[in-house]
Amino acid sequence: MRLPPPIHRWDLSPRRAVALQLRLLQRVREEPLESDPRLIAGLDAAFSPDNDWCLGAVVVWDRLTGEVVEQQMAARPLRFPYVPGLLSFREAPALLAALRRLRVRPDLLICDGQGRAHPRRFGLACHVGVLIDLPVFGCAKSILVGEVSQLGSARGAMSDLEYQGQVIGRAVRTRDRVRPVYVSVGHRVTLEDAVRWTLACAVRFRLPEPIRLADALAGKGRTKWKRGWYPLER
Repeated sequence: MRLPPPIHRWDLSPRRAVALQLRLLQRVREEPLESDPRLIAGLDAAFSPDNDWCLGAVVVWDRLTGEVVEQQMAARPLRFPYVPGLLSFREAPALLAALRRLRVRPDLLICDGQGRAHPRRFGLACHVGVLIDLPVFGCAKSILVGEVSQLGSARGAMSDLEYQGQVIGRAVRTRDRVRPVYVSVGHRVTLEDAVRWTLACAVRFRLPEPIRLADALAGKGRTKWKRGWYPLER
């Protein structure tokens, strides 16, 4: 898949990375999807056992047939330290490399991580969305910042995730009596879009199928890595 040319470097200090997030935040657009997506891509990442590489995984899932259309992996060296709130500077290079390998172009992407539900309102889903200019939202397993009020126990129950007086995302129960996921806007979607397609894609498990499959693919890649396998064209 052809992506726009890079607009920034990745080898930044944490201070400069924060400043970059605040600048790129101005490019995030919240707007309704133009049509119902069919090809939905899930993105997730894993790290090599020596913690020197990030392995990005992308799985394109057909919402109508329930089948995997394509999956790709790519690895990139880790050049950024672990800093809370700056995870995209570790994961995004490998995820973008995996996206470039796709032959099909997804209609919507779901990142296993945060979008607006971030201290600076610019999590991984926002960063990836701004760089590729496609509709993206984040679906995380846990809260990074913010609080949620009481949430019903049935599938479809939801509650706003609030932080500093703003709604930054939504807790969504995807299965009865199962822990919720935390959904937030990345780029070129609304929160209502993100919630709708989270539930539409959570067909069997707690996680929406595209990111569940991407998580499994990344995990398999890491296991193979331990056995001496490395992705081609790192």
